[in-house]
Amino acid sequence: MTKDPKEFCTCTATDCPNHPVNHDQGCSLCILKNLTRKEIPGCFFNTIDHEKPTKDWYYEDFAALVEVAKKDGKL
Repeated sequence: MTKDPKEFCTCTATDCPNHPVNHDQGCSLCILKNLTRKEIPGCFFNTIDHEKPTKDWYYEDFAALVEVAKKDGKL
């Protein structure tokens, strides 16, 4: 059984029109927006318990977060 995205989404940008609380299409609109911009959804960043070392949401920013978190023993 698939959970309702509104129940597990960790993104706090509920003012974003693509956030699952603002429509009935689940995560699809957010993922489409992020793929178009070559970004990673914020919920992926939020699953890593470490301060984000960059200001952006691109693939490289997620990779940097993973590397820093690994180095600090948080992954």
